[in-house]
Amino acid sequence: MKTTTTLRRAGIALLAATTLTALPATGATAAPTRGGDTGWHGAWAASPQAATAPFAPNWSTAGFDDQTVRQTVRVTTGGTRARIELTNRYGSTPLRITGATVARTAEGGAVRPGSVRALTFGGRGSVTIPAGGTLLSDGVPFRTGALESVTVTLYLAGPTGPATFHHFAGATSYRASGDHRADESGAAFTETSTSWYYLSGVEVSGGPHSARRDGIVAFGDSITDGVGATPNADNRYPDELAERLVAAGSPRAVLNHGIGGNQVTNDVTWAGEKGIARFKQDVLTEQGVGTVILLEGLNDIGGSGPAFPGGPTPEVSVNQLIEGHRTLIRQAHAKGLKVVGATLTPVKGSFYFTEVNEAKREAFNDWVRTSGAYDAVVDFDRAVADPADPDRILPAYDSGDALHPNDAGYRAMAEALDLDEL
Repeated sequence: MKTTTTLRRAGIALLAATTLTALPATGATAAPTRGGDTGWHGAWAASPQAATAPFAPNWSTAGFDDQTVRQTVRVTTGGTRARIELTNRYGSTPLRITGATVARTAEGGAVRPGSVRALTFGGRGSVTIPAGGTLLSDGVPFRTGALESVTVTLYLAGPTGPATFHHFAGATSYRASGDHRADESGAAFTETSTSWYYLSGVEVSGGPHSARRDGIVAFGDSITDGVGATPNADNRYPDELAERLVAAGSPRAVLNHGIGGNQVTNDVTWAGEKGIARFKQDVLTEQGVGTVILLEGLNDIGGSGPAFPGGPTPEVSVNQLIEGHRTLIRQAHAKGLKVVGATLTPVKGSFYFTEVNEAKREAFNDWVRTSGAYDAVVDFDRAVADPADPDRILPAYDSGDALHPNDAGYRAMAEALDLDEL
């Protein structure tokens, strides 16, 4: 295992057995998210994106109408109560959530018998989220353990318009016509997608870490998002990190805020706002977080080429990328977060590789390793590189495109992190 090197430390720091209750027809208007509540911390997260379908059709562009969406996520830390975060960040009209439930996950679109719990919003079963808004449900008794899967089901009775979503979920979501939020069976859920819709977080309270600020955010692009990992297997590098922490007897929240295709310095139509803009909403609003791992920049370097999906983005110099990272570091430190900087992984053999791009990657990685700008550094580059050809990812770690790691590669990345430095 490769260890990180400390450069500077910032000063920081049973599901209740009940039956589904009736959901009122009346609804509340969303209140601001994460008010002054204490004892809650993030257990799972995904960064929102505007509706788009750059590679294949998905449900975001058309949205939903009299349909139920069922989504399964794995929490990284446990508690005795749970609540969900829903977002209409990129919606142009108010979003009506007619009802929502949380349950224990079974096979496919099914949930475990007796586990369905109705969620409320300000005490009501339905809610309207303003355009651009995000909200938290009320907490419900719901005991979870670290690395346990939970299923969130949303019923959307009226037309939603284009949906705020997270494109590369690496997990299967399910859709049914009509209201099936209370179904234990998955029989009605005959349509599937590999994105998450409206769901941007799950928070827990009442666990052993409720009073701690020890959560970790992994921030970045597709390599943080887990592109190349086996679907529905939770093998992204942040997932593997969460598993290491559990195995070490010290489970902590690990929240994945990667977006495939995202850049530090440029907005990308299909891959979200630039990192320096979305960092405040995605990372700095998270409850109970003390550390952020920054792994982003390959798309800034490679995006100006003709192979970048959707067309080239403005060219980014090494100095511009460095200044982007310095901006992220300043934002994190202003909130008392420790920052772990990560070197960029190899790209030789991929559609990003040119001699110019490789020179930029190596220069940026040298800055990451030597600048002292971060509180600690993890060398993901060397963790997955082929010793015989260090500019190329090791074949055993390659998902097949010479750019994204496979399951073994993501495991190697997680192993490269020194748990004592997080």
